Amino acid sequence: MSATIGVIDYGAGNLRNVLNALKIIGATGKLVAGPGDFEGFDQLIFPGVGAFGDCVTHLDDQGLREPITRWLAEDRPFFGICIGYQVLFEGSEENPGVKGLGHFKGQVRRFPKSELKVPHMGWNTVSPRDPADPVWAGLPNQPHLYFVHSYFPVPEDREIIAATGNYGIDFAAAVRRGAIFASQFHPERSQSAGLRIIKNFLDSSRVGAVKPR
Repeated sequence: MSATIGVIDYGAGNLRNVLNALKIIGATGKLVAGPGDFEGFDQLIFPGVGAFGDCVTHLDDQGLREPITRWLAEDRPFFGICIGYQVLFEGSEENPGVKGLGHFKGQVRRFPKSELKVPHMGWNTVSPRDPADPVWAGLPNQPHLYFVHSYFPVPEDREIIAATGNYGIDFAAAVRRGAIFASQFHPERSQSAGLRIIKNFLDSSRVGAVKPR
């Protein structure tokens, strides 16, 4: 692989780990921090850590909302990670009233109170809905991936759920629609399995590749 990938920089996020992961798989990441930085990229990764509201505020302050929304509407290759997954939805219980990107209908919910500690932190399995999706190529039926989160999206359209996880309750660990893929787990922190997912996504979504259903 020899490609340069746009990596959304909204003033926070797990940028170094994502850039290092891209380097390991033979790609180069270049930061996208303003509306004029999108030219020349065919693929975007939106990594994230932190609060939903803070993330959205930074996107708006940096003028990133409109170009990201347009990119998504055009169904261009996009991989959202953690907060970069959650902000694709309309809003979050973490910061009521704050408007997400709204590409997918649904809200981000907090794990209900139980005997389990929140945040959900550490390794857990996920169950892909469609193992034939090229993003899962070369992985076991239930890959172990790394999570750090207290909230998770609940899509109105259950058909977009690409993988589920379980932490007391089942939750949408990843979604897929067209060229848009997003995950609650952190592939950049999930060792070989996570690197495989990133590479699979980039390889299968590059210009000229056959898009998944």
